[in-house]
Amino acid sequence: MIKAIINASLNNRLIVLMMTGLLIAGGLRAMYTLPVDVVPDLTNTQVQILTKLPGLAPVEVEKFVTFPIEQSMAGIPRLKNIRSLSQFGLSSITVVFEEGTDIHWARRRISQRLAGAREEIPKGFNKPLMGPLSTGLGEIYQFELKSSRHTPMQLRTMLDWYIAPPLRLVKGVIEINSFGGKLKTYEVQLDATKLRKYGVTPGEVYKALEEGHLNVGGGYILRSGEQYIVRGEGLLRTLDDVARIPVKTAKHGTPIYIRNVAKVRYAPMIRQGAVTRDGKEVVTATVMMLLGANPAFVIERVQKKLKELKAALPKGVTVNVFYNRSDLVKRTVQTVRTNLLEGGLLVIVILFLLLGNLRGGLLVAATIPLSMLFAFICMRWAGISGNLMSLGAIDFGIIVDGSVVMVEHMVLAFTINKISASPIEQARSAAQEVGRPILFSVIIIMVVYLPILTLQGTEGKLFRPMAWTLLFALGGALLVSLTLMPVLATFVYSRQLEEKETWLLRLFRTLYRPILVLSLRFRLTIIGSSLAIFLVSVWILFGMGANFIPRLDEGMLAMQASRLPSVSLEESIRHTTRIEKILKEFPEIQSVISKTGRAEVATDPMGVFFSDIFVVLSPAKKWRPGMTTLRLVKEMEKKLKAVSPANRYSFSQPIQLRTAELLSGVKSDVALKLFGDDLQKLQKSAQSIVNVLRKVRGAADVLVEPTVGLPYLRIKLNRREISRHGVSDNEVLQVIQSIGGKTVGVIFDGQKRFDLRVRFQKKDRSRLSAIRQLPVRTSRGTTL
Repeated sequence: MIKAIINASLNNRLIVLMMTGLLIAGGLRAMYTLPVDVVPDLTNTQVQILTKLPGLAPVEVEKFVTFPIEQSMAGIPRLKNIRSLSQFGLSSITVVFEEGTDIHWARRRISQRLAGAREEIPKGFNKPLMGPLSTGLGEIYQFELKSSRHTPMQLRTMLDWYIAPPLRLVKGVIEINSFGGKLKTYEVQLDATKLRKYGVTPGEVYKALEEGHLNVGGGYILRSGEQYIVRGEGLLRTLDDVARIPVKTAKHGTPIYIRNVAKVRYAPMIRQGAVTRDGKEVVTATVMMLLGANPAFVIERVQKKLKELKAALPKGVTVNVFYNRSDLVKRTVQTVRTNLLEGGLLVIVILFLLLGNLRGGLLVAATIPLSMLFAFICMRWAGISGNLMSLGAIDFGIIVDGSVVMVEHMVLAFTINKISASPIEQARSAAQEVGRPILFSVIIIMVVYLPILTLQGTEGKLFRPMAWTLLFALGGALLVSLTLMPVLATFVYSRQLEEKETWLLRLFRTLYRPILVLSLRFRLTIIGSSLAIFLVSVWILFGMGANFIPRLDEGMLAMQASRLPSVSLEESIRHTTRIEKILKEFPEIQSVISKTGRAEVATDPMGVFFSDIFVVLSPAKKWRPGMTTLRLVKEMEKKLKAVSPANRYSFSQPIQLRTAELLSGVKSDVALKLFGDDLQKLQKSAQSIVNVLRKVRGAADVLVEPTVGLPYLRIKLNRREISRHGVSDNEVLQVIQSIGGKTVGVIFDGQKRFDLRVRFQKKDRSRLSAIRQLPVRTSRGTTL
């Protein structure tokens, strides 16, 4: 078979050259369209299920929503495990499938099971929805909407209705996650005193708002041969429309309007998160990339669309980008490009010095780009992205082995020229002599990488792309060495070459001869020394540390600051702004962005007691002499613990942090999980374990994730009194909901969508005694 391939190549040299041209064209196209990222995407096949439940405590969220959904997910084919998190106002469930499961198939199965789960969730609760089709590497672009002329509410409205919708239409974008600022709503603030005065209950206000915010259709009437559709338009558009809604009619026939018992105003939605930057609250957006998209192309399209949108923004509003994955991708590509070019040049130089023939060195060096182009085509076909692991691990010395043997033997054949034959016949004879050894030597190298292809899970996702890329490159190099090298040799070399030995080989021969003589004379000494060196190396190997992967410098640091679970959002904001001002004092830090709590699309569910702090580093040339990232982290931690000891800190990097969280549900490299039915005992056991783990060498940040400690006010219903006064449980619960705010409808103002909410004025819930005075209903002229 080898002889047949070589003969076919030399008999059809023009076809081989044409196929090489097609390889170059296809490889270049594959190279420019190949998805390029920093590291392989380690996220397992998982689907997030998110349910917003405003006002519900974690226990109720777990009981009424999380548990029914978990039960409905049980038994799905290829299911691996289910993780859930029940927080105040949010249920987050992560369904993890076996490796290799098609994500679209998994989402279809989840969608089918959710239909049954919704039947088990009590009426009036929000419906569970699946999270965006993205991964741990999906957050590719983050920016801040900034203005000194507009309020946080106005900036958030611009982001949600003028910037986010067009960006969602960009190819490759799955979600624009707005975070920070204040979400604008239409709020009806009930006055308990006026409710009692007019004998109006909160339930009547709810009903009036719901019924007064409708459009209805009727029939049609005929007039002059034309048909007119009859419609009743009652949708609310302005604050005055809301204020003029009639609630009921008093005994003397005078209507009572919303404005008589409440104030109507624009107000922010109750929020469970905020974003601060360099000591100030800001409005930000995160662009989430569709699973499988090319980040370089998606970011380019997003930047182009943002440039168009900037022209239409009000005066004074600017878009400030603080995280751009393409910057890190460019640095990664530059690193890979530098390694490839330097490796290629080094191979060319070594070949020239050893072969003593510039044409031979260039001929062998041509194997490097051609084998890489062949690998790019295979990677594009196999869906493997280009990154540090898949491209940075390529060894050119291994790739050119076959071509080196082939070209060197042909140079020898053209030098000796034992037979009087044409260059084609000389090349044919030389190539056939070494074709079989070249094939088997390359196959042996390829077989060494086959066990890597059997790795599963995270290890497989990390190392399989590297093995496949190297196998593709070796296959391309083998093909080139057996076909193209003999063909090119017939054009490059003449019948006779001058026989000479390079000066480098003469030097090596001179140095090697006395060493060889001494080695043969002291054979036992050489064997014993070799054995001793081997044993020492084994002893050193077992004492060395090990990392799963080398640490990638992302150009940013990610901190986590945690506080007591009972802390308020306002207090957390005060802490984060203080931290930002402290960190800004370091000359190596350019900017600090803190994300506290969770956004509306809670892909990263956190409580208000927890903050993700992103530290944007300045270029390395601006750092203090001798400063390193590790040393900077130690100085930051030391200063923060001295100035702001109320927080607990841990340090990582954005991609590393996000990937670790999606893999295990915990934001750390190593996590220990305890299971049981008593939270108090679990918390005590966890603290005991932490005290032991902190003594382990190399354990830097060992923390217990808070599970208890959120205070609440219990309002216990008196069944006897409720029955005596003829009041229903629902009426009491509606009043309690109004204390925090109950959404009763949606208002569309142009293209904008605002929630219509009812809540009691702050003065009526500032003291416990005021809560007892809230009216439930009017019975025989008496307010209960």
